[in-house]
Amino acid sequence: MVAASAEARIRETGLVLPPPPTPFGAYVEAVQVGSLLFLSGMLPVVGHTPLYIGRVGSGLSVGDGYDAAKAACLSGLSAARAHLGSLDRIRTVAKLGVYIAASDDFREHPKVADGASELLLSVFGQSRLPPRIVLGVSSIPLGMPLEVELVLDINP
Repeated sequence: MVAASAEARIRETGLVLPPPPTPFGAYVEAVQVGSLLFLSGMLPVVGHTPLYIGRVGSGLSVGDGYDAAKAACLSGLSAARAHLGSLDRIRTVAKLGVYIAASDDFREHPKVADGASELLLSVFGQSRLPPRIVLGVSSIPLGMPLEVELVLDINP
């Protein structure tokens, strides 16, 4: 049995990708080097409008952080699709990084990062679930609660 393509899984799950993100400064959203596509850090925004502002564990709940991670990851998929033409060109997600602006005593980083991981699982399946790094940081640009980093291995 052939696994469903990423584009088919998006349709089947009812996920809606936001418009591709545009830079907030002097950089590009995606650069391809060989078979790797490196995406800029993705924020939980639609257009340039933040969906969440603040720190997880201090004003924002774990659930808010989870939803913000999912939203940022959706923006990453939208950027990838804009660059590649189709998410079906992605062989695997080579790396997922989730950087969370959190209070000093916050300890639930993995639960927040699962917003991005579980989204990738639903789109690409278990066999393409990436390794990840999850870090707590003191701040994220523009006061947002987190930033998601993706590196994708792609077909030519």
